[in-house]
Amino acid sequence: MRALVTGGAGFIGSTLVDRLLASGHAVDVLDDLSTGRLDNLAEARSDRTHEITFSTVDVRGAEVPELIARRSPEVIFHLAGRAGADAATDAEIGVVGTLRVLEGARLAGARKVVFASSAGVYGSVEADLLPVREGAPQRPVSLHGVAKKAAFEYLCAFREQWGVEFTALALATVYGPRQVAPGVVPSLLARLRAGEACVVAGDGAQTRDLVYVDDVVDALVRAAERGGGLLVNVGTGVETSVGDLLRALAAAAGVSAPAVAVAPVPAGERRRVALDPGRARIHLGWSPWTSLEDGLREVVRFGGRS
Repeated sequence: MRALVTGGAGFIGSTLVDRLLASGHAVDVLDDLSTGRLDNLAEARSDRTHEITFSTVDVRGAEVPELIARRSPEVIFHLAGRAGADAATDAEIGVVGTLRVLEGARLAGARKVVFASSAGVYGSVEADLLPVREGAPQRPVSLHGVAKKAAFEYLCAFREQWGVEFTALALATVYGPRQVAPGVVPSLLARLRAGEACVVAGDGAQTRDLVYVDDVVDALVRAAERGGGLLVNVGTGVETSVGDLLRALAAAAGVSAPAVAVAPVPAGERRRVALDPGRARIHLGWSPWTSLEDGLREVVRFGGRS
């Protein structure tokens, strides 16, 4: 299979690229390197047995559809995004960038687009609906969630009008090796190692559904063959408070009694998050397998490399 990965030099994207290459697939990577790093692809690119190309490209560019068409991918994994971007940039990447990719998929005759969506499409969910299922109302409160919701509507439209098949994965809070700040896990770990107070918004009781990057990559790969036309949750269904995460990460890093600094709760912050992975089990044959403790140990081990 020839696959194309947008955002392929990023944390999740490069881990996916490694998985695809290890399975013998040819991979074309598009990334503008605004948040991605070529270092993440160094090992993959140095292996002469791998068939991999890299292009420094912004997915918003008018040249993207023709570039994709020339690469003739069978499957496109659309992961491009920019953490911490302003609202306009986030919307441009999430909506205009997705349209460029979909047009490229149409021109190339790709059989599938696998889109990395977000738990943010659901917005703030009432406690009795947690863990949230895909049929829940989508009322995003963050601008990033709004962009992801709009992108999904375009995916549906391209499928209806031009037969461009897709699977959209609503990702929970992904963590693992290669992740950098402003991700919650690397941000906390950096402060723990520096002996600085860990910044926690509010009372630290807000929850997240933390899913390990290798588990997420497995879901992405499975979605290349399954789940056509669906939005599928990729999470554990388990809520972990930020306070509990800090304690577990400190234990993995060998830090006792970490100092805490309280910060204001950001606008659009969701109080509780958990995604029901039932549809993923049925349609992708996927379930998360990495425990939080094991995943955090891997993050600490990777972060300790020179």
